[in-house]
This record gives sequence, C-alpha cells and structure tokens, in this order.
Amino acid sequence: MRIGIMHITDTLDAGGAERIAVHLVNLLPRADFAPHLCTTRRDGALGDLVAADVNRLRLVRRHRFDVDAIRRLCAYVREHRIRILHAHGTSLFVAVAAASMPPYPVVVWHDHYGRCEFDDRPVWLYRLATRRVAAIIAVNEKLADWAKKRLRVAAERVWYVPNFAVLPPAELASDLPGERGQRIVCVANFRPAKDHFTLIRAMKRVVTSFPNAHLLLVGVTNDALYRARVSEEIVREGLTGNVSILGQRADVAAILRACDIGVLASASEGFPVTLLEYGLAALPSVATRVGQCAEALDGGRTGLLISPGAPDELAAALCALLGAPDLRARLGEAALRRVQSVYSPSAALKAIERIYALI
Repeated sequence: MRIGIMHITDTLDAGGAERIAVHLVNLLPRADFAPHLCTTRRDGALGDLVAADVNRLRLVRRHRFDVDAIRRLCAYVREHRIRILHAHGTSLFVAVAAASMPPYPVVVWHDHYGRCEFDDRPVWLYRLATRRVAAIIAVNEKLADWAKKRLRVAAERVWYVPNFAVLPPAELASDLPGERGQRIVCVANFRPAKDHFTLIRAMKRVVTSFPNAHLLLVGVTNDALYRARVSEEIVREGLTGNVSILGQRADVAAILRACDIGVLASASEGFPVTLLEYGLAALPSVATRVGQCAEALDGGRTGLLISPGAPDELAAALCALLGAPDLRARLGEAALRRVQSVYSPSAALKAIERIYALI
C-alpha cells in the first residue's frame, strides 16, 4: 500500500522553500507514495508547475490559528489516509496542530530559514512545536545546529539535507533589457535579508568601468516598502538605465539562459536554490559568504565569494567577470558540473526517503 505524504507550504510564491516543496512532491516515486500538496494561505507563480497527479488542498487560512482551516486539514488527512505531514518553513505550526488530532500523522519539519545569521526566531515557540515533530530536515549546518542546541532536539532526529534545483528547458528570453555579455541577474525576493542595496551601490561602481552593464532584479515582493526603497535607490544612484526590476516572473529559466553573470548579495541565507539554478544555467556567479553559499560554490572554485555588505568588493568581483569572458565560461562550466554531480534531485530525494522510512 502506498504511503500518503502531504507537503505543506504557506504559499506557492517563487521562493526557494516553495520550489523545493513543489519539486519534492512532483518527484516522489508514485509506486511507493501517494503525493499531496497543501497551501495554507494561497497559491502563487509555482502553482502551474505542480504535477497533474498531485492531490491539492488549499486552506486559504485567514490568520495564524484559523480553527476552520485546521479542521479541514484534519478531515482531508483522515479521508486520504495521510501518514506523514512534511511541513516547510512556518507551515510547521499548522502541521503540528493537525497532527494533534486523529489519525495523528507524523510530522517532518523542513527548515529553510533564510535569516539564520540573525537568530531572531522565538526559540520557546519553536521548541514547543518541535516536541511533536518526528524529524527535522535543515537546509544548512547552522540550522541543524540551532535545532539541536537551541531547540534541544535529539541529534538523531535532525538531518542536514542540502537543497537541489530543477531548471526546465527553455529558449533564451528575447525581451530583456541590456545586451549579451553585459547582463547580470539577481534572483532574490524583495526583503531585507537579500540586501539589494549593497548590490545597487556596487552597480554604481561597476558602470564607471562597464557603462553597458545591466542588472536585472527578479523576485517576489515580500515587503512592499522594501521594494519601494529599492526603486528609490536606483533612481537616487542614477541607475535607471542600468538596473531593471522585472519582479516575479514565470520564465526564470529563460531569463537565466539569456544572462551572463548571476549574483546574490544577501546578508543572510539558508541554502539558496538560486545559486544552484545559476549553476544549471552554466552562469558564473558572485555570492556572499553567508549560509551555505560557500559550499554551493565549492569554496570559490565555481564562483566568486565576497563579504556581505561590501559594495566595493562586490563591484570588483562583477567587474572581474564582465571583463573576462574566458573566466566566465570556465566558472559556468564548473558550476554546472558541480550542481549536476553534488546537488542532484535524486540525491536529495534518496536522503528524504530514508528519513521517511526511519519514522
């Protein structure tokens, strides 16, 4: 008999955690698992990527502890005989509430927290919730340590499983600003941890040496005020001809393949799926030394690593790549090989299936 697995995420906006949830539910072996996907708040751009045979539940909860939404989730779990609730991010709390009622499904919590550098989550609340969790999957080593040390979860219940990426085949996007050889892309949702301001200040320096350089900002607006400030900064720095905000796009693969450099200027990260997607597009990249970025770039062997919050250092790295097509090609090819060999979907799926078997 197939095991009923429900992946739970708050939304299907195009973030890293949401992409991993969709990929996992799509890739679960159908001979062994019956896949289900629950969104607690709303759908999003990734909704169209969910496989047709995945059963869907949309709770559309109105607030954090929506009792009616929990009841509907519990009824669905009973009807479909869900054995494991695999909760991503803050959907943990909905999953734990549902697991406290018959038929008492097992909860796996997938921690993707991108602000782990700041350690700003309420420990007491997560410690209380994780008492009912059978396993924690952390996307970086710092999050795994946090679970064991701060939440006091037994080490045998915590696993570090690196993220992976899937990039669908796509034609080159043909309607992008800028020109080939000069396009830089940043795929990062608009929120403070992504530190677009350091990137914009770096671009101010870049265009003095490469006046045709063009930065494309792709991502969901998680924080409207933050995005408005980013737009104002672009105008203030006189970069409206060199920086374009594309916002949320469904054709990210096509955009990546039409660009020349990928960049991530984050102040904090978990394990950025974006860097893996840059690799699958054979893009050389520049990233800050936060979260698992250094691991994703093989310690700087498949991309350039810089300090967070350092616009001069970031500008120098971008200029080094803009001025060296051969270096870009070498790093892009190395990134592609590493992602395909180390961060494949099959490796992550095997690790997660082993966790399912143990619980």
